[in-house]
Amino acid sequence: MNDEFYMRLALEAAWEFQGRTYPNPAVGCMICSQHGEILAIQAHQKAGEAHAEVRAVQAALERLNPTLDFPQNPTELHAFLLSNHQNLLKDACVYVTLEPCNHYGTTPPCALLLEALHVRRVCIGMRDENSKASGGMARLTKAGIAVRQGVLEKECALLLAPFLAWQRGHFSFFKLAMSNNGVIDGGIVTSEASRKRVHELRQYLSLLAIGGNTVRADRPTLDARLCKGKAPDVLIYSRETQFDQSIPLFHVKKRKVTIASSWEPLLQSPFVMVEGGEGTLRALPKETTWLLVFRSPHFKVGKGVRLERRFVKVWQSACGEDTMEWYRCE
Repeated sequence: MNDEFYMRLALEAAWEFQGRTYPNPAVGCMICSQHGEILAIQAHQKAGEAHAEVRAVQAALERLNPTLDFPQNPTELHAFLLSNHQNLLKDACVYVTLEPCNHYGTTPPCALLLEALHVRRVCIGMRDENSKASGGMARLTKAGIAVRQGVLEKECALLLAPFLAWQRGHFSFFKLAMSNNGVIDGGIVTSEASRKRVHELRQYLSLLAIGGNTVRADRPTLDARLCKGKAPDVLIYSRETQFDQSIPLFHVKKRKVTIASSWEPLLQSPFVMVEGGEGTLRALPKETTWLLVFRSPHFKVGKGVRLERRFVKVWQSACGEDTMEWYRCE
């Protein structure tokens, strides 16, 4: 098993939380012993919570010393790990998809923690170009830790691409729920697990955009009730501005609803999910270059969706009985 194998495990863990870490990047971390035994595979899960490296160190120490009682607060956890690692990870190897941070932000520097653990080697997928957070690689090298940068760099760059886009001001993707044979209409298509994952994403959005025809036909609420999260603001893309005000989405508290015949409000928002039918999909602005597909294992009678642009799958995983797939436009 080589560096690429271990880095791929870190990537898989990070993709599970793509979008749910907003406004932070999705990052994965894997730790193995000096003998190649996998000790932990973790990912950053939510902004304000422990980074991937901290979660991986905690998981590894839990495995090596189950008697340790870890605090929940991420800053307290970082301090606890610094004081109680007992050199259990000395000479371990760490694989992280993004250069460990070297600054005090919401949480302390991950590079400081890895240095204190006396790990033997750190493999990094992508260098952090953010001047505020970068410098972790230099710190580790100065501490005498062997560092290899660029392991599965292309794949790690794809993982980081949404973060870089919303950092520049805008990232949007279209969400599709479809049967195994590509049918997207005719009521509920996917499992409750997939619908819950959609709600989990909605709570982090800066805006949820939807086609006007879908609003009229489905009369949706478009909230995040399945995860008890915050409902996003909504943009209804429609040439017709009149809507039945009894449609549930208009009655969600603390929500702003905008009706527009252009995508301009979408392009002015940093993190946007678009929902709707084939008409909305075909009308997407060129800036929306990602698809998130929840694919049921079941077949349905109906018309399959057709795409005018070429999208390439970059990642997939199981979501209940369904498959969750990320695509990027070539």
